[in-house]
Amino acid sequence: MFKFNDIIFAGTGNVNSLNLYLFIISALLLSIVIDIVFGELPGKIHPVVIMGSIISFFKGIFIGIKNRLSGFLLVICCVIVTSAILYLIYWIGCFNSILMFIIFAILLSSSFSIKMLLDTAVGVENDLKESLDKARQSVSYLVSRSTDELTESFIVSATIESLTENITDSYIAPIFYYFIFSLIILYYPINYQLYILLLVPVLYRLFNTLDAMLGYKSDELINIGFFPAKIDDVLNYIPSRIAGIYVVISAYLLKLDGKNSFNMMMRDARKCPSPNSGYTMASAAGALNIQLVKKDTYILGDENKDIEVEDIENAVKLSKWTIMLFTLTIVLLLTLTKVIL
Repeated sequence: MFKFNDIIFAGTGNVNSLNLYLFIISALLLSIVIDIVFGELPGKIHPVVIMGSIISFFKGIFIGIKNRLSGFLLVICCVIVTSAILYLIYWIGCFNSILMFIIFAILLSSSFSIKMLLDTAVGVENDLKESLDKARQSVSYLVSRSTDELTESFIVSATIESLTENITDSYIAPIFYYFIFSLIILYYPINYQLYILLLVPVLYRLFNTLDAMLGYKSDELINIGFFPAKIDDVLNYIPSRIAGIYVVISAYLLKLDGKNSFNMMMRDARKCPSPNSGYTMASAAGALNIQLVKKDTYILGDENKDIEVEDIENAVKLSKWTIMLFTLTIVLLLTLTKVIL
């Protein structure tokens, strides 16, 4: 069993030991298993739901400030409260190393969402095979556009867009930042390193939730949502491009059109209003040889074939391989780091 005593509270002892490396890897793998097997935590205790309540509370306080300072103050307050709650949970876990490991893995799993991401797309595919109206209702939970009159092809497109766009913030980005900080503490041990290692992906999820709740240009949110939206754009800048590359690699391995996947990513990724969302969507469109269309907003890929319900299944496979390959890369790089150390 792990010997956590030298890595829980401070950078004392040989923190560059095998124990720290094993903790980082094992916690990541266990968190993935927890997410895939059990899915999301119950709503009442889900960290994202709690974050939403914190955001709503401070929104009510700062919404009256009619300039962009409101968003800055809201972000600062949400970060402080979230960090404090997480530290309290971490402190409780420190009384027992096994409890610490389990709590760490559960909270890490709440910073991403593989099962929900994939199951939602599969659900729309199944609904499409039953009823167009049922599928319209299902896809309405995924996209902001009106779905009442969407045809089958537009429902398939919207589902694949939502699935592939969210590869970045549902998994790649939080684990990317977990990986970056893991490298830091392997090389430069610091005090409370496990707490901060967990805080990094949790704060990413907080910023992502802030953007999801406030990052709109409506009259109400244009000021308070500006700062959260920009933070989310900055945090997703590198992960979204990494995710796009992994979609291309996955396309090759699945014997889809890898070359076209790369070409469409390079050509169409910047057509989206978001500086980041187009990289995975365009590369997926190229891999599947289809066109993803959001009316009056963007057209990604070439219409080399008619889009079909079965394309959702292929997009799900592409997403699974993207997540799997990225995870494998993280594990291998961390292992290489341990070997070098």
